[in-house]
Formats: sequence, structure tokens, C-alpha cells
Amino acid sequence: MNEQNNNHENIDQNVPHDNVSHDNVEHDDSILKETLEEFNPQQNSGEESTIENDIDLDTFKARIAELEGEVKQAKEGTARANAEAYNAQKRMEQEADKSKKFALQKFAKELLEVVDNLERAIENAHADDPVIEGVRLTHKALLDVLNKNGVEVVEPQGEKFNADLHEAVGIDPEAEADTVGTVLQKGYSLNGRLLRPAMVRVGQ
Repeated sequence: MNEQNNNHENIDQNVPHDNVSHDNVEHDDSILKETLEEFNPQQNSGEESTIENDIDLDTFKARIAELEGEVKQAKEGTARANAEAYNAQKRMEQEADKSKKFALQKFAKELLEVVDNLERAIENAHADDPVIEGVRLTHKALLDVLNKNGVEVVEPQGEKFNADLHEAVGIDPEAEADTVGTVLQKGYSLNGRLLRPAMVRVGQ
């Protein structure tokens, strides 16, 4: 009999626990409902913020503009550096080309004296001189070598006198005014640059 009473009391003690659980569920549902209503965009028109926001958008916009300016300056600096490097490379290439083209200038100019001596020998040789043919072949071979290395003859006879290419050393009475008459010594150029001016007589 006592056991039955004890069981009954235990059952009675469990009843309040069920009520507490039910109350907790209702309380949780109430909190959830309030939370949903708080974040409901239809009830919050925007006049009042659901969550307070201390972020200053103007500060962020100013910072973004500042960073964009820094990026732009960095790009411009890189572009200028690339352009300067490109120009420096081109200048070096041009200087190298010039050095290569005119490296033989002094040597070629000295060879011109040999060419002059061969031409004088040909002009003053007798027609029956057996050696003269060898001199002509040597003269031709030397001119061919000079031509392959950019040396060209400046033969101005009959052309207008040009102080940049010709050196007047006398007057030619038979030539027209300001015109090259007699060429006393041929001129030569190296890759377009004057190597030696032609010595001429000019009409007056």
C-alpha cells in the first residue's frame, strides 16, 4: 500500500515539470515572434534602423577615392618608368649602330691615301707598261672592299658647289658660275657621313 502511495506522489511531482516545459516553449515562441517583428522590413520602414550602425560612409568613400588615386599614380609612374627604359634602350641601340658604322672611319680615311696613289700611278703610267694592269686590278679590288664597308666615292664634277661636300681650291674659268669644274681629288663618304671632301675648282 505504501508503494502505491509513493508512486502516486512521484507522478504528482512530475506534473509541475511538464507545466514548466510548456511555459518555456511559450516564452521562446514569444521571443522568436518579437524578433521576427523587429526585423520585418514591412514594419521597419527605414526611418528607424533595426540595428544601430556607426559606420561613416563618407569616410569610406573618401578612403576609396584616395586609394584609387594612389593606384592611378602608381600606374602612371610605372608607365613613365617603362617609357624611359624603352627610350634608353633605343638610344643605346642607336649609339651601338653608330659606333659599328663608323668604327672604320679612321682606318678607311688612311686607306684613301693608298687609293689616291694608285690612281696617280694609273694616270701617269705609259700605255705599254706591263705593270699597269696589275695596278688597275689592285685599285679596283681596294675600292670594292671599301664599298662593301660603306665607303662611297663623291664625284661632284658638273654639280652645284656644296660647301658641306666640296672644298674649293681654285677657279675654273671654263665652268659655269657656282658649278664644280675640275676635280683635283675625289671625295668619299662613310655610311652617308662625309669622310673626306672633294678638292675642286669652281666656276666664277
